[in-house]
Amino acid sequence: MMKSTMKYIIYAVMFIAVAGLSGCKSAKLSTANEQYDRGEYFDASKTYRKVYNKLTKREQRPLRGEVAYKMGLCYSKLNMAARAAASYQNAIRYQYPDSVVYLYWAKALQGDGKYSQAIDAYNTYLLFRPDDAQAKIGIEGCEKAIESKSTKTTRYVVKNAKLFNSRRADFAPMFLDNKYDQLYFTTTTEKVMGDNKSEITGMKKGDIYFAKKDEQGVWQRPEPVEGELNSDLDEGIVSFTPDGQTMYLTKARREPNASTSVEIYTSQRSEAQWSAPVKYEIIKDTISAVGHPAVSADGKWLYFCSDMPGGYGGKDIWKVNLTDKVGSLENLGPQINTSGDEMFPYSRMDTVLYFASNGHPGFGGLDLFRAAYDAKAEAWKVVNMGTPINSQGDDFGITFGEGETGFFSSNRGDGRGYDHIYSFELPPLQISISGWVLDKDEEPVANAIIRIVGDDGSNQKAVAKDDGSFEFSLDRGVRYVMMAGAKGYLNEKQEFKSDIAEEDAEYGIDFILSAIHKPQVIENIFYDFDMATLRPESEAALDEMAQILKENPNVCVEMSSHTDRWGSDEYNIDLSNRRAQSVVDYLIAAGIEPERLRPQGYGESKPKMVTKKINGDYPQFAEGVILTEEFIETLSEEDQEAADQINRRTEFQVTAIDYELK
Repeated sequence: MMKSTMKYIIYAVMFIAVAGLSGCKSAKLSTANEQYDRGEYFDASKTYRKVYNKLTKREQRPLRGEVAYKMGLCYSKLNMAARAAASYQNAIRYQYPDSVVYLYWAKALQGDGKYSQAIDAYNTYLLFRPDDAQAKIGIEGCEKAIESKSTKTTRYVVKNAKLFNSRRADFAPMFLDNKYDQLYFTTTTEKVMGDNKSEITGMKKGDIYFAKKDEQGVWQRPEPVEGELNSDLDEGIVSFTPDGQTMYLTKARREPNASTSVEIYTSQRSEAQWSAPVKYEIIKDTISAVGHPAVSADGKWLYFCSDMPGGYGGKDIWKVNLTDKVGSLENLGPQINTSGDEMFPYSRMDTVLYFASNGHPGFGGLDLFRAAYDAKAEAWKVVNMGTPINSQGDDFGITFGEGETGFFSSNRGDGRGYDHIYSFELPPLQISISGWVLDKDEEPVANAIIRIVGDDGSNQKAVAKDDGSFEFSLDRGVRYVMMAGAKGYLNEKQEFKSDIAEEDAEYGIDFILSAIHKPQVIENIFYDFDMATLRPESEAALDEMAQILKENPNVCVEMSSHTDRWGSDEYNIDLSNRRAQSVVDYLIAAGIEPERLRPQGYGESKPKMVTKKINGDYPQFAEGVILTEEFIETLSEEDQEAADQINRRTEFQVTAIDYELK
């Protein structure tokens, strides 16, 4: 999978030490070595292939293995994972003597999405180097990739941004400013300036293009930037100061008979024109590569990528103060940087940095990571952005627009391996709570007021519809308190906490309000037979009653007890009085003021009228019928027992709503 020049050109100055090619030193082999040493990997791979095909004699097998290995290195540099894996496998077949070939083979297999085979190759390498960190990280990444195949690990929605993509490589998008209406990126489309193709990639050298939105907010087709910015050399990978007036960019330095390197330049914007690039000096070192600039969100710092001395291996991310470079150069440290490559930094805010890496555990090639700085711990927390942002290929060069939207670049799914620009969006979580406000008879309470307060500071209010329904949008991981109330009803409060899982969720909750103007049955109150002693299973209902009274502190109630038709009137009155007193005593013990409670026993003197709810539970009793002794005696024995059970009840009736308000 081929890469554009500007993406991997920073590799060009990095000479990888490999075993010298022994045996026959043909002119073409010397040419290949020189091309490789200059970082001209595309040309070198073609030359090595010609040499490899000519090494057919048995005694040339060791040399063929070495050429296959070197060819694999070229393909790895070009990130042509499938070809690299095949070349390393040939090197192993011809008994290439350095065990590092298994490490590179494993990485190529991982980049090709062959995770199980890659794990086997990593484990083979660990037989030679048991403590190698790269191999262990590679295995961890492969295992995560296998696990993620069954489902994407994040809610991001990723799409190919076809309008911005050409038939070649397009990558490293960047918004001009916080209007988010102009997008700059690097391209190697055939329309770029210059006719020469890169010796590194075989494609034309990169230019900077941009696209902008029209008055309706619709993206227009990209075009080259105006001014003196682009040339027949490689330009690309840009970043801007917050005002959008200064561009920092990577530009290739190409000299005859010298390795290609990259440096950071600046360009100034005047109206729609960009000035000729001027080199931005960070270090005096002319050997080290410096590129991939990223201006911090506050405009004070410049993050960049370099292989300069003092790093942790490969390419590291550094930063330098834009207003005072002296003494401010700083490596971001081992929590960000690894023995692999960390590139394409992007500063979204002062404490949040995004970057691409092949040194942290990933799915293959470069993966995108998010790093958040914890000031208290003085440490970075680095997290892989997961799928579908990351893939088995290279994923890099991210930029954010409004909210959790933006663009990044990837070579996924392209048979030629060209990079393309992709859009991403993290849809808002759809978390809601809905339900009904009903009365004790399960009739809707229209126009009830529902309030919901979260410990995140949120405060919402809604009015129930005519059918008593309501709905609120919520956030995840928040503890909420809800209160429902309506004119003529007691308030009711409920509490709950939304799940922390990053997924859509729907919660349901109903409020059953007690009417002020009529008696309300307290369900599930039980006594021992022929006694006033409350049974333990009554406690839940009475605790709920106590809570209602606490939520309505200005209410006074009559707690009444009713018996069935059996027994004398005097006995039933006495029994019901004692039972009502037992309920009041329990509520007082639960913290309710005695003055707010009045016990009253009615015996069998107030038979229950059948409500809609009772009719739903006992359809044999018509709504509106009063369960008098005379009516009950007309029923079957079974229905008589049911009617008696309905009449045996504990109720409360609001008697005042101004306690301590006078």
